[in-house]
Amino acid sequence: MADWEIRPASVRDVEAVAELRAVVLRADLERLGRYDEQRVRQRLRDGFRPAHTWVIEVGGVFGGCVSLRPAEDAHWLEHFYLAPHLQGGGIGAAVLRGLLEQCDRDGSRVRLNVLRGSPARRLYERHGFTVENEDPVDVFMVREPATAVCNK
Repeated sequence: MADWEIRPASVRDVEAVAELRAVVLRADLERLGRYDEQRVRQRLRDGFRPAHTWVIEVGGVFGGCVSLRPAEDAHWLEHFYLAPHLQGGGIGAAVLRGLLEQCDRDGSRVRLNVLRGSPARRLYERHGFTVENEDPVDVFMVREPATAVCNK
């Protein structure tokens, strides 16, 4: 695994994150007939919340990001993107594991949505996420905190 670290995001990161989102989601959105070059970036800009977002740097260079947004009954895992050349090397799994360990300590449920047919779904399933429901575009998944699973 490459030398990586995670740091809090700032408003200055929004354009790098928006561009990475467009690159990472393009194939899946095109397959689903939903790719729009401007919209894919603007949706990120509109929903970007640095207070709940971290930037993943690999060798000191921007390589990805992830958000964990608190909500009423869970935290939402959002904007989890890793540059294509970094995927499959264990960085994403390590980042996800760290965030889920934090949620387990807090007793927090985690929710996310992933595009139908996305290979990212396998990563989430390996980390305990299960499907709650689906629509023509998204698969909505949930993971209960490990402490809750142990107490059942």
